[in-house]
Amino acid sequence: MSESSAEVTAAVASWRRAGLAGAAIGVVAAGAAAGVAVERLTVGRGMRRKARLALDASGPYGSLRGTPGRARAEDGTELYFEVEEVEAEGGAGPRRRRLFGRKAPAPVTVVFSHGYCLNQDSWHFQRAALRGVVRSVYWDQRSHGRSGRGVEQADGGPDVTIDQLGHDLKAVIDAAAPEGPLVLVGHSMGGMTVMAFADQFPEVVAERVVGVALVGTSTGKLGEVSYGLPVVGVNVVRRVLPGVLKVLGQRADLVEKGRRATADLFAGIIKRYSFASRDVDPAVARFAERMIESTPIDVVAEFYPAFQEHEKSEAIERFARLPVLVLAGDRDLITPSEHSEAIAGLLPDAELVLVPDAGHLVMLEHPEAVTDRLADLLSRTGAVPAGATVGSYGDTAQPGS
Repeated sequence: MSESSAEVTAAVASWRRAGLAGAAIGVVAAGAAAGVAVERLTVGRGMRRKARLALDASGPYGSLRGTPGRARAEDGTELYFEVEEVEAEGGAGPRRRRLFGRKAPAPVTVVFSHGYCLNQDSWHFQRAALRGVVRSVYWDQRSHGRSGRGVEQADGGPDVTIDQLGHDLKAVIDAAAPEGPLVLVGHSMGGMTVMAFADQFPEVVAERVVGVALVGTSTGKLGEVSYGLPVVGVNVVRRVLPGVLKVLGQRADLVEKGRRATADLFAGIIKRYSFASRDVDPAVARFAERMIESTPIDVVAEFYPAFQEHEKSEAIERFARLPVLVLAGDRDLITPSEHSEAIAGLLPDAELVLVPDAGHLVMLEHPEAVTDRLADLLSRTGAVPAGATVGSYGDTAQPGS
């Protein structure tokens, strides 16, 4: 028996010994599966496929593009980013950085870091609202979106660490915003990336960072999160999931076929753990589903251990003298709002915002609430000139949801 087969056998045996073979995944998917089962009684597979294609074709989400660029991580991984420049008055293109024949000071640059299994398009609504108003950089973390596969990981090296992501962010900043003030914005894993950056490059934070927004993220203790499961289900998941993910990552081709075959079930699970509102725009839910589905299972596997090891409560204090926005959905099952409250406890002067009826992808579920608070932060840091109008791009949750 091969080592991989032995690991699979051991994982399955572990579940059986607990008398809960398949129970953890069953508990996670229970509500979603019930909805899918009802849907299957009334809607055929072909009709569901057509509905997904229609949503993909009609939704504008993820369609915004900026000026592309590439940075090189320390291990050689190619990191993809896009820059949105400030529009000159009258809409005459990017504002020229010259003042009376001399080079004008570099503008504030807002750098957006996305979360696990997502990509830069997860900031779609905020990007639409801020476009042309503030210089912004959106980037794809290694092995996500348009960035290259992590070189060390592809070569069979160590799993990703949050510290490595902090160095990746530094490489992007060096390439896309080598001078001028910075506002760092991070969601979930992106927020952890920002913390790691602060831990490793305190001099850059002290000299250049003028504001920080941490959305649905955590300084640590993620191994204690229940994900909305009963205690017995959580215990099984914690014990078995790391080994199962490792094995699945070694069988990526087979797993990807299985994901496609069970797309309806996974769509329900994704919606449960992404949103809290009952009536999220189906096109937005489908958009989130596409982003998450596009993350290969081996990438999912190699990032997962980083969250169990993540601990940056000391690093967060690097932001103590800065304007900081800490925002989360009050029904987030991935990084519960208590984690944002803990961050705010370490930064007494930070603005803490808990968005009602919102899940983990709060910036997609309630974009107006997120953009409004972010615009206020940017105004306080000088990134958005006084009197500038920040646009809106609708709310995905229906009234009364």
